[in-house]
Order: sequence, then C-alpha cells, then structure tokens
Amino acid sequence: MNQTTKQPMQVKQATRIQTSVLNGIEKKVLVKMANHLPSWVTSDMLTLIGVFGALLTGTGFVLTYFSYQWLWLSSLGLIINWFGDSLDGTLARVRNTQRPIYGYYLDHNTDLLCQLAIFGGIGLSPMMNMGVAMLVLVMYLMLEVYVSINAHLKSEFRLTYAKMGPTEFRLLVIILNTIIIFSPQLQQFSRSHMLLGVETTCRFMDYVGCIVAAIMFIMYLVCFIKDARYFAKIDPLKKHE
Repeated sequence: MNQTTKQPMQVKQATRIQTSVLNGIEKKVLVKMANHLPSWVTSDMLTLIGVFGALLTGTGFVLTYFSYQWLWLSSLGLIINWFGDSLDGTLARVRNTQRPIYGYYLDHNTDLLCQLAIFGGIGLSPMMNMGVAMLVLVMYLMLEVYVSINAHLKSEFRLTYAKMGPTEFRLLVIILNTIIIFSPQLQQFSRSHMLLGVETTCRFMDYVGCIVAAIMFIMYLVCFIKDARYFAKIDPLKKHE
C-alpha cells in the first residue's frame, strides 16, 4: 500500500520595508524587551495581549460619553496594543521560532479585529461620526490590501508610508487624546454642515478623521500609479499577431 508523505507548505518570505521615523529606536527596544521576557511567554500570548489592548482602546472611546478622562484608558490600550502587536514577531525572531504561514495568517486576521475595535469604538463615541470612522477604516484596509498584493507580487512587505508606521500612528492618537483631555474647547467644538441635503454636526475629530482619510487615499493613489507603471514594464502587452 503506497502512502504519500504530506509535504510542508512552502512560502516565499517577503522583504520587510520599515523606514518609519521611530524604527531604529523601536527595533532596539523591542529586541531588548524580547530578550528579557520569561520563557513561558509565547508569541501567541503577545498577539492576544495586542487584541486586548485594541478592545481597551475602543472601550475607552465609547466611555467618553460619560467623561473625556476615559481617553486615558484608550491611550493605555494603544500602549498595550503596541506591546503585544509589535513584540510577538520580534520574540519569534529572537528565539528563532518563526512560523511564517501561521504567523502571517494570525497577525493579519487579528489586525483586522483590532482596527475594527478601535475605529468602531471611536465611531460609537461622541467624538466622531460613525461614517467618518468607517471612512478612515476603509482607507486603512485599502492600504492593508495593497501591502498584501505587493507581498505576493513583489515579495515586499511595506510597513511604512511617508515615514509613518503603526507605532507613529498610535503615538499621534495618544497625543490627540491628551490634547482633547486638557482642552474643554475641543471637547465642545462642533459645526453644522449640509451634506447631501442633510444637516450634519461635525466635531473636531471628524475633521481630523477626514484629513487622515484623505492623506491615506493620496498615499494609496501615488503608490498604485507608481507600481502600476512598474508592473506594466515587467509584464508588457504582447503584440497581437
């Protein structure tokens, strides 16, 4: 009786492109932290900690209905999310326990859950309209899909756009949270606009969200045009005979 041996799935590793402002310092800090973690801590544990941090962030946003002091909880959640999300892969590389297929699968699926928790939370808060929050989420997911496509076609895994990566984004949100906590004027700021014949109240974070969404869309468009030209060059149109 012939038995076929199941061969392990082969995956081509994509080159990580990380050129963010804080990348150099962050990498050293993460490696040092990974080297000091107890042996019983695993990458999967850190991934779950990152998800917990995202849920904490979203919860803090929703609780601003009662007090803007809850933004401290959101900021703490972002720090916990950074700790888990940034350290899980670093720990695997430091211990040489990488699982490229499983790690890629788990990381990207939990990342979607984290972004949904964060943007859903701020959309449910009095700080930002849900429509604006979902617009920013859609722009983020467009960049996420774009990264995945290039990881497949170019073997490049880009983590940075315009010197901005996930860590810088979290830091900016923490700074915004802190400014809003100490600024009653921003907490109460609102303007009414007629959008498609409907009067809509926009708060400070609605304007911030629209600006962020516009910047992300421009990043996507610029990269799309650049790479479309590259792919057209390496895969030219064949002459019809």
